[in-house]
Amino acid sequence: MGNMATEIVAFVLTISGWILVSSTLPIDYWKVSSVDGTVITTATFWSNLWKTCVTDSTGVSNCKDFPSMLALDVYIQVCRGLMIAAVCLGFFGATLALVGMKCTKIGGSETTKARLTVLSGFHFVLSGLCCMTACSIYAHRVTTDFFDPLFVAQKFELGAALFIGWAGSVLCILGGLIFCLSLSEGSSARRVRDGYSRKHPVISLNISCRNCRTYRARLCDRHFD
Repeated sequence: MGNMATEIVAFVLTISGWILVSSTLPIDYWKVSSVDGTVITTATFWSNLWKTCVTDSTGVSNCKDFPSMLALDVYIQVCRGLMIAAVCLGFFGATLALVGMKCTKIGGSETTKARLTVLSGFHFVLSGLCCMTACSIYAHRVTTDFFDPLFVAQKFELGAALFIGWAGSVLCILGGLIFCLSLSEGSSARRVRDGYSRKHPVISLNISCRNCRTYRARLCDRHFD
């Protein structure tokens, strides 16, 4: 029962993390910059992996999609690939977890379900690492440009999407590690049960032998009587 509860906790952590990771991909504010006037903010510039936009003081946004994938900066292409890989790995991990968890009735024998659970944890750990790497690469580029005195273009700061991605990555990695460690707990429990089952037949055999000797002694007594 304890192992099942551990798997449920790990599943909640990983699914929550995967939802955060998946929501990071389309979020607008990967990096943001504001142009302040004397009274109000006159314009807000923001960008993500797919487009760059500007929002004026009236709330009207003008966006421009990145024109060509081949003309993009390398770091944006890398971040796109890592984020898509993170979402796909999380999806496969969730599917394997549903099949391999002990609280479900599918997946085959206990050994097979344990292996599927560990494989699910491995997928979630990879998913979290991919998302964390993508967010870190993007954040490094933003901070490098911001503190570079020779960079004369519009400077940006870290957006909310990066922090959401980091949080989701941590949840995926923690839940995935718990899934992987659940195999060792299950193996220990099986060893205890196997040890008991090996001892139990010996006890039964000893009892049977004693009963047999008692029965033979009674037969001998009756024969001599």
